[in-house]
Amino acid sequence: MTAVSEPGGAGRYAPSPSGDLHLGNLRTALLAWVFARTTGRRFLMRVDDLDRVRPGAEQRQLADLAAIGLDWDGPLVRQSERLEHYRAAIDRLTESGRTYECFCTRREIQQATTAPHGPMGAYPGTCRTLTAAARADHIAAGRPAALRLRADVGEFEIIDRLHGGYRGLVDDVVLRRGDGMPAYNLAVVVDDAAQGVDQVVRGDDLLASTPRQAYLCTLLGLPIPEYAHVPLVLNAAGQRLAKRDGSVTLADRLAGGDTVEAVVSALCRSISDSARTPTQLSEHFDPSGLPRQPLTFDGNRLLQPSRCP
Repeated sequence: MTAVSEPGGAGRYAPSPSGDLHLGNLRTALLAWVFARTTGRRFLMRVDDLDRVRPGAEQRQLADLAAIGLDWDGPLVRQSERLEHYRAAIDRLTESGRTYECFCTRREIQQATTAPHGPMGAYPGTCRTLTAAARADHIAAGRPAALRLRADVGEFEIIDRLHGGYRGLVDDVVLRRGDGMPAYNLAVVVDDAAQGVDQVVRGDDLLASTPRQAYLCTLLGLPIPEYAHVPLVLNAAGQRLAKRDGSVTLADRLAGGDTVEAVVSALCRSISDSARTPTQLSEHFDPSGLPRQPLTFDGNRLLQPSRCP
């Protein structure tokens, strides 16, 4: 598998159309855009629609991103239209002996990983050495089989623009789900390489999964992107922002009397005090000055530094 190489590389934003984007999502998209634009990269838009899709969500997400001043290069790409590429990557890994079928249920995996001596957060390898007879029994019982990577490392180190060197867990990650659909960790690696994405800016809740993805890059002979995992926007309780937290979407804010300009200004100021628009943000953008702590959503002030540890 070869990556598509284009001059200058590319950054991207890849929302999942499971609902409307909230202010935290919009802020991350703005950061991905400004990182790309200020480093001479193209900025691409991809819809990660392999999981739950809500009717109309994609159109509303793209409209909100355009409304806050973001533009992107080239055609929109949808993961659901690229299934053959994921199958080809899985076939390559299978042909090299790096996959195996897994019949474990989520409950069984949870019980194994929370046991007193279980590896916290890692798949324990239950099905890694299944005998042919055991596999036949599972199939006869009608158990669906996911396909997992047979990893030969337990950790992998990546370099992150904001976090520096980060060494994280690598386990036998799912490549193809039990329903036959490609899993996120595989799809995102294949897509980024195919699109020439060499800069990945996203929320720091995804930092822990990144070593798995970088390791997959090495197995597939693909370049590892430059990463920048940015702080999230939290609610007053220190949890990830969600619809339950009130007027958190652009439509909510407009319905409550805010203007698009006011929302954009709040997003930009949460990144740089001197910026009120995406253009001004790109003129003054300095990654070294980015806040390292999460922000808190406040219905009156929109975004403010978090007091949560």
